[in-house]
Amino acid sequence: MYYTYILRCCDNTLYTGIALDIEKRMNEHFLQNEKCAKYTRTHKAKKLESLWISENRATASKLEYHIKHLTKKQKEEIISLKSLEVLKDKLPIENYNYSDMKLNSVN
Repeated sequence: MYYTYILRCCDNTLYTGIALDIEKRMNEHFLQNEKCAKYTRTHKAKKLESLWISENRATASKLEYHIKHLTKKQKEEIISLKSLEVLKDKLPIENYNYSDMKLNSVN
């Protein structure tokens, strides 16, 4: 099982990524250790905004790719509606399950 996620950073920017072990990956981002993404090293991650579960890496990577190419307004829509409807013409959105998993974030 793979996860595709959107993080909100302290400067209100959004970062999208994928992970196999979501708890480990969030700790890397929030603690800004050497394994965090280059982006979250300079834009401190504040909160996990959205999380989707996929069966494999290829499916998760496709979702990540398409989210990264959306405008910030479209990403905010995905976050607020908890829906990938904006991507229905590009992806089989039924392959992704939204997760309400709550993970630690930075205040």
